[in-house]
Amino acid sequence: MAYKHNFGWHTRCTAQQCNDRAKAKLIAVSGHMGMCINPALYLIGSLNCETSCNNSVEERQYGHRRWLVLGIAMVRFCVQKGTHRGLFRNVQRTLKFFQTFALLEVVHCAVGIVRTSVLVTGVQVSSRIFMVWFIAHSIKQIQNEESVVLFLVVWTVTEITRYSFYTFNLLNHLPYFIKWARYNFFIVLYPAGVAGELLTIYAALPYVKKTGMFSLRLPNKYNVSFDYYYFLIIVMFSYVPLFPQLYFHMLRQRRRVLHGEVVVAKDD
Repeated sequence: MAYKHNFGWHTRCTAQQCNDRAKAKLIAVSGHMGMCINPALYLIGSLNCETSCNNSVEERQYGHRRWLVLGIAMVRFCVQKGTHRGLFRNVQRTLKFFQTFALLEVVHCAVGIVRTSVLVTGVQVSSRIFMVWFIAHSIKQIQNEESVVLFLVVWTVTEITRYSFYTFNLLNHLPYFIKWARYNFFIVLYPAGVAGELLTIYAALPYVKKTGMFSLRLPNKYNVSFDYYYFLIIVMFSYVPLFPQLYFHMLRQRRRVLHGEVVVAKDD
């Protein structure tokens, strides 16, 4: 599906409107790269202080649309096959595409285009990329584990909710249910997602230990050793200090948004 870029600006906008619309475009680029979009041109357009109002409305919708497509594909597969076995293989290409290009979100935070914590965004994005490429993709024996389905479902619901929230918020027409879902679903989804990721890594440990994959043994010409098995164990323990920080960050945001008159400008 091709998207027609219109760089012939018709309206002059205020600074705040420009910021909002630039943010909407950046969300669209980060949340879906499955369309025929040139990221460089899109980024230039996002930073320009003049924009097309008609195009902005469409661009804000694509983030949750792409994750919705992934969600529908997952449901359809399970209904047709009657099992979750083979689900990851069926959706892996789309999933890898979405999650890899989510690195743009970290870049946007780092350069100040999107006002949010680089640490929070970086941890979330890097952990997902690690799970997709270095666990589920690399260790095919664990692709049919129930824990893989668990974190796939959690990621999909989370992203559909998040992008829907920002789409309606930037349109200045935010239904209360979307707002409520954004700051309540995570209470269950975050722990469930972490559980799915940890169980998947745990299931991968025997295969990693048996094959020695991604490990570097001594002696070698670099005189350096690395054991991927123990690295995964360290990764699992790293969830202990990192998860509470992310979780309580969202709880603070929830109190601000649902129990106070606060305009949300952060992309959590």
